[in-house]
Amino acid sequence: MLVSEISYGNWITHGSQVEEEQAATCVREALDLGITTFDTADAYAGTRAESVLGRALAGQRRDGLEIFTKVFWPTGEGINDRGLSRKHIMNSIDGSLRRLQTDYVDLYQAHRYDYATPLEETMEAFADVVHAGKALYIGVSEWKAAQIRAGYELARQLHIPLVSNQPQYSMLWRVIESEVVPASEELGIGQVVFSPMAQGVLSGKYLPGQPPPAGSRATDEKSGAGFIARLVGNEPVLERVQLLRPLAEQAGLTMAQLAIAWVLQNPAVSSAIVGATRPEQLRETVKASGVTLDSGLLKAIDEALDPVVERDPSLTESPAGRP
Repeated sequence: MLVSEISYGNWITHGSQVEEEQAATCVREALDLGITTFDTADAYAGTRAESVLGRALAGQRRDGLEIFTKVFWPTGEGINDRGLSRKHIMNSIDGSLRRLQTDYVDLYQAHRYDYATPLEETMEAFADVVHAGKALYIGVSEWKAAQIRAGYELARQLHIPLVSNQPQYSMLWRVIESEVVPASEELGIGQVVFSPMAQGVLSGKYLPGQPPPAGSRATDEKSGAGFIARLVGNEPVLERVQLLRPLAEQAGLTMAQLAIAWVLQNPAVSSAIVGATRPEQLRETVKASGVTLDSGLLKAIDEALDPVVERDPSLTESPAGRP
């Protein structure tokens, strides 16, 4: 299966940050711009994100789209409304299909690794989902290299295609490069990466020594302020990010376009997931697709950010117990 280099994701926006009509407008813009890959999860906005996306895509040619969703995080109060047990997976796929208004998803992903469930149970449940025609492919998200290898071997034995990993990846967060990427390349697994702009920090709008701009993600709890606080409150990071501004100008790109183009330079990356609260944001970010950054520019980016880049592979982690 092929995917668009830019994927549309609705992690924080749909069902929480933006109104439904605004979300639908962004989805229509994504389609008009040639984006065919849409990523969501059952837990986003308490299942509302899937419903909003399903309504926004209703009436579109189904075989022209790649619709991804995920399972792991809580979708209810019950003790089995979370994790990767057979019970939760079988209940969750049916709920996701109902909310997305589709008979199948193209990719069904394990949103984290579940230490509380035997991997064999998880993979056998995924196999039944695939064999029932409810998903075409399976993937994982934020699994360590050894976990990916073990999951891939079981998938191979069960005759189902484990084809992707969805990790966080950006100029500032490179923890997958030393272990996850080599293992995935060996197995033929692509990376569909999230937060390529480091939750907006790499856009350059957060300035050192100044409060976050009004209306930005860092000022709005509904838009994921907690996820970005670690970076927005880190003056050395913000100072280093500003060194990218002249490099982006030299390349004829915005800082956001530079950040997305950078992740797409990695041959292991199949697609970069972006979100939007306004259609014009998508019109700008899609321009990163197809851009080639020369070796001199890549070296200059590394030199600018090296002191603040996170590379520790142990930071790819899942909860020790079910959430």
